[in-house]
Amino acid sequence: MPDSVYSFHGGLHLDDHKSESLTQPLQIASFADELILKVSQHIGEPNTPVVTIGDKVKRGQLLAESSALVSAPVHAPTSGTVKAIESRYIAHASGQKAECFIIVPDGKDESIEVGKRSTESTALDKTALLEQIRSAGIVGLGGAVFPTAAKLTTANQHGIKTLIINGAECEPYITCDDLLMRNYAAIIFKGISYLQAILQPEKTIIGIEDNKSVAIKAMQQALSESSLTNTTVSIIPTLYPSGGEKQLIKLLTGLEVHSSQLSFEIGILCQNVGTCAAISQAIDKSRPLTSRIVTVTGPGVKNPGNWFTPLGTPVSHLIKLAGGYTIEEPKLIMGGPMMGLTLESDQIPVVKATNTILVMDQQEQEIAQECIRCGRCTEVCPVQLLPQQLYWYSRTQQFNMAESYHLFDCIECGCCSAVCPSHIPLVQYYRFAKGEIWEQRRKTYKSDRSRKRHEFRDARIAKQKILDEEKRKLKREALAKKKAAEKAAKEKTGDKAPTSQSADAVQEALERVKARKKAEQIDPENTGNLTPDQQRQIDEADARRSQNKMDDA
Repeated sequence: MPDSVYSFHGGLHLDDHKSESLTQPLQIASFADELILKVSQHIGEPNTPVVTIGDKVKRGQLLAESSALVSAPVHAPTSGTVKAIESRYIAHASGQKAECFIIVPDGKDESIEVGKRSTESTALDKTALLEQIRSAGIVGLGGAVFPTAAKLTTANQHGIKTLIINGAECEPYITCDDLLMRNYAAIIFKGISYLQAILQPEKTIIGIEDNKSVAIKAMQQALSESSLTNTTVSIIPTLYPSGGEKQLIKLLTGLEVHSSQLSFEIGILCQNVGTCAAISQAIDKSRPLTSRIVTVTGPGVKNPGNWFTPLGTPVSHLIKLAGGYTIEEPKLIMGGPMMGLTLESDQIPVVKATNTILVMDQQEQEIAQECIRCGRCTEVCPVQLLPQQLYWYSRTQQFNMAESYHLFDCIECGCCSAVCPSHIPLVQYYRFAKGEIWEQRRKTYKSDRSRKRHEFRDARIAKQKILDEEKRKLKREALAKKKAAEKAAKEKTGDKAPTSQSADAVQEALERVKARKKAEQIDPENTGNLTPDQQRQIDEADARRSQNKMDDA
């Protein structure tokens, strides 16, 4: 155990309500009449279906994938038929729909043929381990659902000194990680060994809240039986939100991850205990992520407990397994009471991010009053923000000011809303402001992209005009050169001779005219003294004069 455990600012001591769902052992959920599997169940690039309607599938068969690094494929939880691929309601703050596979189980639960690997992790290099994790569709099971292979790849490039395994499970009512550590500690440590083989950290710390004594003992026992070195189990105080990544890092290392940083930039990486167990199953048994432990609890359900649940199971099916509702108008929450999402109906399916189905009684919402500036929200904020200022700027839509007060550092833990004596839903205002800022950024991005495309088009047209003018200039120059060459060739081949002959012909014509005029001046009586040539010229001149007179007549 580390010499000391540090602390973070703020936080709340909440009634944990964990004992209700721990009265029963871990159970295996049956298959519902139909499974509703969201095509994309991760942060990143969306998946594309690789099966079509009517296809027969088996457990572990690939249903959808993407070639992008930040993605995670989806696999069939059991054998059956793909009845439809259509939009269904999912767990989302806006109550939106998403593309889903509708699979009707055939009851056989047949699986695809896979080989099992019995060798140690050292027999596989980092690339092979990462590929198995990626192909198994593993994401962060603590709630973030970031593709694990992508996270490990990026972290490995920076170099990790400290690997932190998150077993805090700080939200009230949630006990899925607690039961996982109690029952499958050895499998968790096997997954940790693979993470150590990939990251080569200097040390590994497993953080567990002190209200999980049975899980702590199980993990300490499994650690003593493992061959892991430089690995410790650290007991941390029960304080919400100690399971937040930055808060857990501060508790276990004393280091702070600043707003402009990611944890791996300071040499630290966090993984959830559920993710570690999924990694072990993927590498040792080639088993993709098709199920997870889900806590079903709350005052509105008869028999709270935890179930190994196939992904795609409708919430209504889990409620039936837990004995059904005990209240007429239940409020369904996916996740804990502090950060969970309210569900519109119990037909919404379980996804990889689902750790809890919380069934609460519908309570009258307290009417929000004006802020009295008591400052209690500031006292409990684990990120050391000024929630009061963020509230005013979000409410008045001064988003630039809200950003300047580090709005996006807010982890939406709900501590400020929980202690507000005026019952102001502070987190809702922050979510609204974040959504508006993201929308503005999307619009700005689209506008900038359109402007750049227009500028590129204008530049392309201008460039084309220059090229066309250059071509015309070159043609004119080539034509001028051609004419000059032809003229030079003519001069070189004696083109001046015809000109000289023309001049001689003109000279002869002039001499003939002179001879005729001279002949006209000769006395007709002396014609006998004329030469034949002179007589012929006189006769021709007389004939022309006669012809001219006839033309004039």
